[in-house]
Amino acid sequence: MQVEERTNDRSASDTLLTGWGRTAPSRARLLRPDATVEAAKAVRQAGARGVVARGLARSYGDAAQNAGGDVVSTLGLDRLLGLDQERGRARVEAGVSLDWLMHTLVPLGWWPVVTPGTRQVTVGGAIASDIHGKGHHRDGSFACHVERLVLETPGLGTVVASPEENPEVFWATAGGMGLTGLVLEATIELLPIETSMIRVDSQRCADLDTLMARMVETEAGAHYSVAWIDCLAGGRSLGRSVLELGEHALRDELPPAQRSTGRALSFAPFDRAVAPPWCPSGLLNRWSVAAFNEVWYRKSPERAEGHLVPAAAFFHPLDLVQGWNRIYGRRGFIQYQAVVPDGAEATLRSMIETLSAAHCASFLAVLKRFGPADPGPLSFPRPGWTLALDVPAGVPGLRPLLDDLDTRVVDAGGRVYLAKDSRLRPDLLEAMYPDLDRWRAVRDRLDPHHHLQSDLARRLGLLDSPTS
Repeated sequence: MQVEERTNDRSASDTLLTGWGRTAPSRARLLRPDATVEAAKAVRQAGARGVVARGLARSYGDAAQNAGGDVVSTLGLDRLLGLDQERGRARVEAGVSLDWLMHTLVPLGWWPVVTPGTRQVTVGGAIASDIHGKGHHRDGSFACHVERLVLETPGLGTVVASPEENPEVFWATAGGMGLTGLVLEATIELLPIETSMIRVDSQRCADLDTLMARMVETEAGAHYSVAWIDCLAGGRSLGRSVLELGEHALRDELPPAQRSTGRALSFAPFDRAVAPPWCPSGLLNRWSVAAFNEVWYRKSPERAEGHLVPAAAFFHPLDLVQGWNRIYGRRGFIQYQAVVPDGAEATLRSMIETLSAAHCASFLAVLKRFGPADPGPLSFPRPGWTLALDVPAGVPGLRPLLDDLDTRVVDAGGRVYLAKDSRLRPDLLEAMYPDLDRWRAVRDRLDPHHHLQSDLARRLGLLDSPTS
């Protein structure tokens, strides 16, 4: 099928798009501008089905899809516009990836303050999803380290926003899932580092209580904290896990032969393995995942301190395998991430008990601590515990099980992460995000005719007015 062209742009094509979970494909006209003026024009010329931006497509669900409408790829907006090494600031176009930034800036002694579990994220996508990392309890989310952004909006044209200038626009855009405008550029804060290595302390925790107590004890002193959890374990081993605490290694902590500037700040991650182009849908099941979990838990030392790990391996282990999402087969997978507040530890325990009893085979289950929330109405993190799961989409009974978890999360005062969602019930949205109407009020000023659209927005009713 060829859609009607509204411009003579030869870079536009009718394309079937999915999120990283590969669960809900839809077809849209994909535009590939290579300059911000062209990207802005695409926003202004959106048709009846609207427009949304798309970076490296690492949102797991349908946030960067727009069935029957336009999708603007930002990958051609990939320029470094300025680098202030005195202040530690980089001014970049929205399509610049964290991967490119790290390859470029780590040898100069700089690191993005916040990075998620993959480097394959654009700066524009990081803002739209207000991404977080292993250090949220200390650093907050990505938007907390954005000094300024330039946004193209249907209603007000080009808008400059920061926490001080147009703060309501800035915070509505942070976590706003691309529905307030198209980010054209941003100035981000950088963290000075002496090496490209992370000093890691790790510990095996025999059960959930041990893990949670240890995470609370260590969060004040640890820059980075993350735990892998075996969600198939039950009984006395419920929540058995491996906790890792990390710090950026100092140069004098490296072996003497690696302390020269060139070696200490070398950033050359090994990510050349490629997943097969096709995998059977049942490859990851309760038995294969249980076997993996057993090996992973047993191979980890009971306690290890001070071992040095390349930053890429610590922060982005899945980037080792290109196209790793294909191992879930043609049905794809669901990533489920929820946060529950401090004081709701019983809810978290009940969720893990339910997953264990249902033999829910999550190949990757991660628990982290969140610190204070930022002012973004749709920003996901809030103080407490966040659990993330990857589950094959074809698991029988999966959606009712996740619906049940959603209800418990809402009852506890928590929420799910929209950047990873592909199946949330719309009636729970306002309970999870109580500032939704405040976000809609800003959105309506920036886009009064709702030209900014996405499959996620329609599925959840994000664009519905309070009175509709």
